[in-house]
Amino acid sequence: MNNQLIVRIENGIAFLFSFYIYVQLDFPIWLFFVLLLVPDVTMIGYAWNHKIGASIYNLGHSLILPLIFLLFAIFFKVDTLLLLSIIWLAHIFIDRFFGYGLKYPDNFKHTHIQEI
Repeated sequence: MNNQLIVRIENGIAFLFSFYIYVQLDFPIWLFFVLLLVPDVTMIGYAWNHKIGASIYNLGHSLILPLIFLLFAIFFKVDTLLLLSIIWLAHIFIDRFFGYGLKYPDNFKHTHIQEI
């Protein structure tokens, strides 16, 4: 088993775990699936050029912001922010499971998952 496959399996398991936590918190399942693809709105940066596109896309697809929001949601007990953070993380995990990752500015299809 190569490293790329291991990373993809890890992210698939993380997606399933995110969904499980979401369901255990009794959030609406339909909303999970409605909002799951919302982070892909960050592809809008590619309307300008590859460099801006990669920067904006990576901002929406790195774990940093949703984890910060998750900490705020837990600390301040904000259920809506918790719901959104879990869905955002799940989106990132499912993307990486399918082999999509953070983008390089040279080409939309050139991702960090390919470099593993």
